[in-house]
Amino acid sequence: MSELELTSPMDGCKAVAVQDRTVLFGQPPEVLKALIKSGASPLDAMVLPDVRERSGALLNNLEFPLYYFLFMTDGLKHGRRLKLIGEPEHLAHAMEQLRLTLLGPHREELEAWDTDPKLREEWLNAGEFFALKDDQGAVRPVEHFIEPIPFHDNRVELDGYHIERLGTDRFVLGADAGSVEIDLNEVGQITPPYEVYADNLPGPLCKFGIDVLGGASGFTPEEASTGLVLCFNGWYVLIDSIPFADWHLRARGISRNQIRALFLTHIHDDHCSMLPLMQMSHRIEVITTRAIYEMAMQKLALGLGWTAAAVKEHFRFLEITPGRPFGYYGLNIDAHCAVHSVPTIGAVFSASREGQKHQICVVGDNQSFAEIEQMSTQQLIRPDTEAYLKHLYRAPFDMLVADGGMGLIHGDPADALQSEAERVVFVHVDRLPNRYNATFSLASSGKRYTILEGGNDLYTMRAIELLMENFGEALSGRWLSSLFADTDIRHFNTDDVILKQGWETRGNVLLILTGHCRVIHHDGEQLRLLATREAGEFVGEMAVVTGSEKRNASVVAATPVTVCEFREDSFGIFIEKRGLKEALLAQWGLRETISVLPQFAGLSTTVIDALSAIVERRSLEPGQTMRLDDAGGWWAIISAGRAIDVASGELLGVGDEAGFMPHAPQGSLRLKAKEKCIVLGISAMVLRDLLAESPQFNFSLRQYREGLHPGRQPWSLTLHTLADGAGSGA
Repeated sequence: MSELELTSPMDGCKAVAVQDRTVLFGQPPEVLKALIKSGASPLDAMVLPDVRERSGALLNNLEFPLYYFLFMTDGLKHGRRLKLIGEPEHLAHAMEQLRLTLLGPHREELEAWDTDPKLREEWLNAGEFFALKDDQGAVRPVEHFIEPIPFHDNRVELDGYHIERLGTDRFVLGADAGSVEIDLNEVGQITPPYEVYADNLPGPLCKFGIDVLGGASGFTPEEASTGLVLCFNGWYVLIDSIPFADWHLRARGISRNQIRALFLTHIHDDHCSMLPLMQMSHRIEVITTRAIYEMAMQKLALGLGWTAAAVKEHFRFLEITPGRPFGYYGLNIDAHCAVHSVPTIGAVFSASREGQKHQICVVGDNQSFAEIEQMSTQQLIRPDTEAYLKHLYRAPFDMLVADGGMGLIHGDPADALQSEAERVVFVHVDRLPNRYNATFSLASSGKRYTILEGGNDLYTMRAIELLMENFGEALSGRWLSSLFADTDIRHFNTDDVILKQGWETRGNVLLILTGHCRVIHHDGEQLRLLATREAGEFVGEMAVVTGSEKRNASVVAATPVTVCEFREDSFGIFIEKRGLKEALLAQWGLRETISVLPQFAGLSTTVIDALSAIVERRSLEPGQTMRLDDAGGWWAIISAGRAIDVASGELLGVGDEAGFMPHAPQGSLRLKAKEKCIVLGISAMVLRDLLAESPQFNFSLRQYREGLHPGRQPWSLTLHTLADGAGSGA
């Protein structure tokens, strides 16, 4: 009898081989690719983790492991069901999420989302057409493929083995061959299960073009799933959010601060991994149809175990309607319906230059024309949908990005043989047959397709916008003229030293326009990371304001970086004359104090700087009191010393809170210093604005509250709220 074998296919999961089958504990993004690479035995069961999210990744991604079980290892053929093990509430959320992503929305949901009746019927027909059916032709529910098995007294008995839950994300699997312990708490950062090759040279900003983050399918073990990012006048719009999008953006030298919006085509796991977008320093605008947006919010809510209302706080929805042009800051977006197993759209993105229109068409996940014609003949899709999709494959675009996956629910490259597009690029394809190699190309990580080149004027425009964001009303046209009278645009490779510790300031202040930097200090023995900086932030500005003649730290390019270099004297005069010096010194003095408090742990420097700008520091002598209910109320956190909650008599120490605490019941409204103490206060009104505009802060604070009182938060998605419709966008 073979022994049990414990492996770690990738960060965030463990696999146990038992009786030529695999039991998977934890399901991080792209876990199927890791299983394929590891040569694991066919799946028998998946155990849902107790902790649903670690280091910005959801750990309950079930869609592709289920596809693999059903179609690649013949689970469907042999009538087997994949076992899904976990707590009852987690199982209910997982089953509802799989229902949504495999079968699509119900009629009632589409009606509640005010979907156009003709489009509603087309989406429902397509969902039924692609759904798996029984011998009588009825659509099979998710329960036909998944067997949910809840823990009873922390134990489940299975065919030939058993699993016992020892504690949070700690299990033991036992069988005749022995037993093995599984601990999912050992993992730190969740990393991709494939190599992410990073650029060393900075790529120029363009006025119109596409960067490829990934171009493969969810079954390709060595390549990222299909995701694009469109550059328009130097800003970026994601076209779908693939797993590990953060990693792929960073590899291309693109900062998260450069991403302004997401065009979302549909909600399958390889296109809709939106948790990292909840952790941006600024709110991402989601451009899609209402139905797809609601499905995405519902899916993310079910994955996190939050209500959809709480998830929606982190995004700004911009509704788009197929067939109706949509303008986005000069970028024209014409959305269309694609034919897929769930509601899916694509779009033609248009930009004009010197009176000439340039267009990039992203078809979206789509069927072959042979299948589309069959569906049209059966009146399952509208004739207009078929005609328009065929038009897209014939139109003279600058670039056509088409689905060439040649799979069950993907397109056929042969459909584009008559395309008049200047470039035809396929996604969802690992390798093109030879007959297409002279005509088409494949999208793959790192490729860049530039339609309209940029220049230094584009970087200058970005610098002006970023200065406005940093200083707002302090910038007049005359000050802009003064600051930009003598500037340079400079580019750095990965690992270039941009500013050197101990060197004289050399009269320059740098505004990061693209990429990421590390601020590091060496004390003669050890190297210490002081901070990270990314697009939109300054480096070298402290020396100007403080009057220091030497750099107190080095700045190193963590990715390819582009900066706008200002002259120190003009920048210093601007700071002095606009009365910004004292405010900046106070703000910088608060950075470290704020970053070490538990409520703000792990926040980016962009968010820490935003907090530093609104925090008021109050020093209390022993016996001195502080009221927190004046001027609209205050959120107070003790950063040094101790104070007494006047109402309850409780002694509060460093990190304890009072007043109008966000995402928590109101605390004490009066504090009395037990000893000399420092209290950080934030106006409740100003705080609400920051929470609304900084999803990272909002998300992190909710996670902090959840850690203090697990499962007791008002935004927790319980079985009761799911039944009442909270999980479906209510």
